[in-house]
Amino acid sequence: MSRVLLKLSGEALAGDKKTGFDEATCIRVAKQVKKLVDDGVQVGIVIGGGNFWRGRSSENMDRSKADQIGMLATVMNCIYVSEIFRSQGMQTNILTPFEVGSFTKLYSKDRANKYFAKNMVVFFAGGTGHPYFSTDTATVLRAVEIESDMILLAKAVDGIYNDDPKKNPDAKRYDEVSIQEVIDKQLAAMDLTASIMCMENKMPMRVFALDEEDSIVKAMSGSFNGTTVTV
Repeated sequence: MSRVLLKLSGEALAGDKKTGFDEATCIRVAKQVKKLVDDGVQVGIVIGGGNFWRGRSSENMDRSKADQIGMLATVMNCIYVSEIFRSQGMQTNILTPFEVGSFTKLYSKDRANKYFAKNMVVFFAGGTGHPYFSTDTATVLRAVEIESDMILLAKAVDGIYNDDPKKNPDAKRYDEVSIQEVIDKQLAAMDLTASIMCMENKMPMRVFALDEEDSIVKAMSGSFNGTTVTV
């Protein structure tokens, strides 16, 4: 694979603190991504906002406004993680689908490709720029647009299960599952909109736990502890 889109869970980046950032976790991520970059892989990154805010969990405000707060949470996450990456010797740039002053650059496929050609890690912040769409959907959208070979989905859970493993200790993890089965059974890999986009655009995916040692590097090679989603 020459180009991948890595989706990082905001909650996973917070580590045991559950909110904010765990710097040690972010440095571990950066060191793994640097191995990929040094091997010539072009890496795009989307980060969720769950370590700060989830728009759909707010019951007392307009959903559009709640989602806008969530979009800004992903911008904060990308600025922070981008700087951690730079501290580990990588070049980065952050693209958003809306203007954020001088903090980021406005997204376009051409601009992303220009940065990739310069061996930069490209962060896609701000989701799709529209309410009612999750960062899962933004992940698939950007992966399809930049013609990524695969999505690497780093979560707080080590793959896709047939039931919620937090609630059901007998839940079974899939080593491999088709995107059609994910949709038919509404398995909790991504939200339904994102899963359907994966199916329609034949975008494969590997789902794994971020906190496992070298999980990103292992997922890239295929010898990982998680779930492969086929198309």
